[in-house]
Amino acid sequence: MRGAVKVFLIIWAVLMTITTLGLAGFEVMRIFGKTNLDSKSATSTPMMAQTDTAVYEDTSATWEDDWITYDGNVYDYNDDITTFLIMGIDKDDDTVVKVAEGTDGGQADALFLLVLDPHDQSIKIIGINRNSMTNVDVYDEFGRYQTTVIAQLATQHGFGDGMEESCGYQVKAVSNMFYQLPIHGYAAINMSAIPIINDQVGGVDVTVLEDLTKWDKTLKKGAQVHLEGDSAFYYVKSRDVSVFGSNENRLERQRQYLEGFIEAAKETTKENNNAAVELFSAISSKMVTNITADEISYLAPLISNFEFDSEDIITIKGENVKNGKFEEFYVDDDDLYKTIIDVFYEKVDAVD
Repeated sequence: MRGAVKVFLIIWAVLMTITTLGLAGFEVMRIFGKTNLDSKSATSTPMMAQTDTAVYEDTSATWEDDWITYDGNVYDYNDDITTFLIMGIDKDDDTVVKVAEGTDGGQADALFLLVLDPHDQSIKIIGINRNSMTNVDVYDEFGRYQTTVIAQLATQHGFGDGMEESCGYQVKAVSNMFYQLPIHGYAAINMSAIPIINDQVGGVDVTVLEDLTKWDKTLKKGAQVHLEGDSAFYYVKSRDVSVFGSNENRLERQRQYLEGFIEAAKETTKENNNAAVELFSAISSKMVTNITADEISYLAPLISNFEFDSEDIITIKGENVKNGKFEEFYVDDDDLYKTIIDVFYEKVDAVD
């Protein structure tokens, strides 16, 4: 297995549940995998603005329903892309547990879209601010829909049972925020899994971006630290809610940590071919996912030549505002729109 595949599997371990690929009927499973992934998305293409098609009238090409125009060019949605929502849930439980209907499902403190593009063989990760103000569906203690309000995106997972139901709500909210972007699967991981994930790759090197000595005396701003155990948990999870912009700072730390994690994963997989499987096993009880064995069977050979580097970690711009004791992040709609086009669309060349 090539190094890129091993590294991806390690990243996947942070994101997905363990399943074995050594099953009978692997090829049959692989064929069904793509179909299953496509069927899980509630939408087939983003609902981007449709503008005047005159920009393309000078060619002989027939206008397609999923084409859009942007900045004087025509773009086509790349429906071969596979997108997963990765959630870090504000729960410290050793195992994921079902809760009563209400608001105890746990908030999604970390939100990332994992994007696999077979056209340019790339892996991209889009970091989403958990305080992004967007449509959130409200449910009562019996699981009945009540209304939709503008609230922090992370709160959506709190509704439901803390398991598949909560994940479904969060997937819908993120998809709607991204113009009904197709999302083909999800993984929700309790934050208590961070030390396990970190130590499984031998720890992660970082330059501490802000003072976190309130939680860990070794985490002084500017210090060169090899994160191990709970230090990794505090670095990825902690924030001082009394400090304005604390979530944006944490999101930058998470982005930095992910870069370091990938580097550590590269070294680990050189020495241990079973590292991914071991990590899958270690965190499976702390994770909820709808990814199945046949879907992974489809994806594993697909990404054999995929590339990933730090430039492929993207964040959406916006403005952070303090409202009472809570922070609200107002997404830059232009930047969000452009990001969707850059990641999920391809420019249509003029046809003679």
